[in-house]
Amino acid sequence: MNIILVAIDTLSARHMSCYGYHKLTTPNLDEFARQGALCQRLYCPSVPTQPNYTTTFTGQQSITTGIVAHGGHNELPSSAPYLTEQLQRAGYVTAGFDNLPMMKNWFARGWTQQFNPSLNRKYIQWSDWRDYNELAIPWLRENGADNPFFMFVHYWDPHTPYLPPEEMWYDFYEGDDPCDPDNESLKPLLEGYWGSKWKQNWFSRLPEGLTDALFVEALYDAEIRHVDAGFAQLMSALEDTGLAEDTMVVVFSDHGELMFRHGIFFDHHGLYDPNIHVPLLVRWPKRIAAGTEVDQLLTHLNLAPTMLEAAGARIPDAMEGDSALDLLTEGAERTLHDFLITQECTWQMKWAIRTERWKYIKARAMDLYGGPMEELYDLDADPGEFRNIAALRPDVASELDTKLEAWVSYMMRRNGLEEDPLVTHGITLGKDWLQWGERHGYW
Repeated sequence: MNIILVAIDTLSARHMSCYGYHKLTTPNLDEFARQGALCQRLYCPSVPTQPNYTTTFTGQQSITTGIVAHGGHNELPSSAPYLTEQLQRAGYVTAGFDNLPMMKNWFARGWTQQFNPSLNRKYIQWSDWRDYNELAIPWLRENGADNPFFMFVHYWDPHTPYLPPEEMWYDFYEGDDPCDPDNESLKPLLEGYWGSKWKQNWFSRLPEGLTDALFVEALYDAEIRHVDAGFAQLMSALEDTGLAEDTMVVVFSDHGELMFRHGIFFDHHGLYDPNIHVPLLVRWPKRIAAGTEVDQLLTHLNLAPTMLEAAGARIPDAMEGDSALDLLTEGAERTLHDFLITQECTWQMKWAIRTERWKYIKARAMDLYGGPMEELYDLDADPGEFRNIAALRPDVASELDTKLEAWVSYMMRRNGLEEDPLVTHGITLGKDWLQWGERHGYW
């Protein structure tokens, strides 16, 4: 069998129609999900890009890999297990259509062939799905039938800046006038750090005098609809090869996106569900029944072991995640995770623990939004996480705090660490924001 792993960067499950979003953003992915399995609750164990892709390929927690931040100074140990290397040992040809090796060298591990579609782009996040398909589809047609293969195709379209084809700009906009002078929803962004950055290389391309944050959110939705068409083109090419029946296709994202809630404008800061709840769709016609739904809590730790088991390859003991293959193929109802731990150390220095009902977030340092050091949300009553009830339910907050700290302490001992790795490492990209605020008298 073959495996195609498709990452759609920065894709929040909350903005996909197959996950209940009220706008039809993903018609092709919706149909793909009906042909296989839709996993309702995949959550990121770390954010953003570099920590979580590292976990995806190693099957290890960020506290184990040491990659706790995007743009950090730690290196992945050569002893860390790696999905592509294990598949190569099992006889697979591995082909990556991706630009992550431009960021960190360990993302180049284990590729028989590696293609970078972003060389002609000013920023790698500005890549369009057409850049990828122009390389991936010919490779699939020319090489797919020769040996068992593993393809990794990494689309970036929903990442900032949201610049879909101009004819799509208004497709998902539900407002009246994106430049209404009485609308101040973009004012906090435009007057702050991100406004100074984006006015130059993003907002200058949008309608002059833009004031409505809903218009920018609509551009994000249009980017999702745009990449949905690119995914459909890739799947059509797979069908043309005659290999679709014997190919497992896995679609996921590394993190989601906050629109303009919690004071976070159009980026992936924080540990709220729109940022850590991402899609997981899996189609494998020979093994996974159409219309399968998996409702158990999953994380990216489960992805590499699941694909390795499907390929009949060895799952290294050092991988900390378990395979979820039986949940997909047999409808098993075993619980892989009673709770999930997630962390960020890029713009904020925070840990979070998530159970079926509760989300508890604990900061190791004050964040740049001036947020609280402790947050508790009842996800049943408040799925948007807008009402912090840490002070109202100190019993729940204390119980989850104890469980979170016990897990962090255990993982520190297991990895020979004397200090919380978030504190040891420190935030990365947020340092520039901190310096900007100091220069402009914000703090």
